[in-house]
Amino acid sequence: MLWAEDDAEALRPALGNLPVGHPLRDVPAGGVAAALAALTPGRARDVHFTGYFEPEIDGALSRSDAFPVPVHAEPPGGAGAPRAEIEGRDLLRGHEVAWLRDEVDRFFLQVQGSGRIRLVEGGVLRLTHAAKNGHAYVSIGKLLIARGAMDAATITAEGLKDWLRADRARGVALMRENPSYVMFRVLRARAEEGPPGALGLPVTEGRTIAVDPEEIPLGTPCWIEVDAPTPIRRLVVAQDVGSAIKGARADLFYGTGAAAGVAAGALNHGGRLVPLLP
Repeated sequence: MLWAEDDAEALRPALGNLPVGHPLRDVPAGGVAAALAALTPGRARDVHFTGYFEPEIDGALSRSDAFPVPVHAEPPGGAGAPRAEIEGRDLLRGHEVAWLRDEVDRFFLQVQGSGRIRLVEGGVLRLTHAAKNGHAYVSIGKLLIARGAMDAATITAEGLKDWLRADRARGVALMRENPSYVMFRVLRARAEEGPPGALGLPVTEGRTIAVDPEEIPLGTPCWIEVDAPTPIRRLVVAQDVGSAIKGARADLFYGTGAAAGVAAGALNHGGRLVPLLP
């Protein structure tokens, strides 16, 4: 079996977050390996792997000098203007759900699609993706690499954040070259649950991947082998999508918080994916 070096039962939490009626959702205790063995390995694909996570960032419910940058809900009728226009003309005024310390925190919250805001008023506000403005996502990291400002072999999310913050005007200008803009809604969920994926159910740390559903149908269990410095060999489930995840791409969910963010930002490697099919 492909997954002989993994613990098949470790996939159970992810399988439990499949839709009602999925044949793998209610596999009995100790039966995950047998259920997977009844599937057929599909064609192995060469895939580029990246990581994503649920950020935890400081914020507030009201605007202040410390937290001047808004996160928005979707307005009635949606929003169709590009990022530069939404930000420059403050087109979503009146639809703020929280306030963050800078545009970099907002940008990376939008890239991840969900997050936990540690409120200065006390407590945590969980936000999740509600809508987009309809413009295609443009990778600002790839723009910097193409312009020679960063190296493709060494670029990380944390390094990109540092570059953006080193010169605010320069950073804002670059972020506005990505015309995509994400709006959020407040998520009512148990604290221990991951954010909802594309199936509307929580994703699972280390066991969920975001995929292009044109390539891998959502709900498909997969075996992945990633050629990272610390190799990854494990069973996962395709439970999410991403605006940048198109074609031979997969995004592994690393969990919540700063450590998860560092690990997710460091994953940028090729590998192999084998879907397990009925």
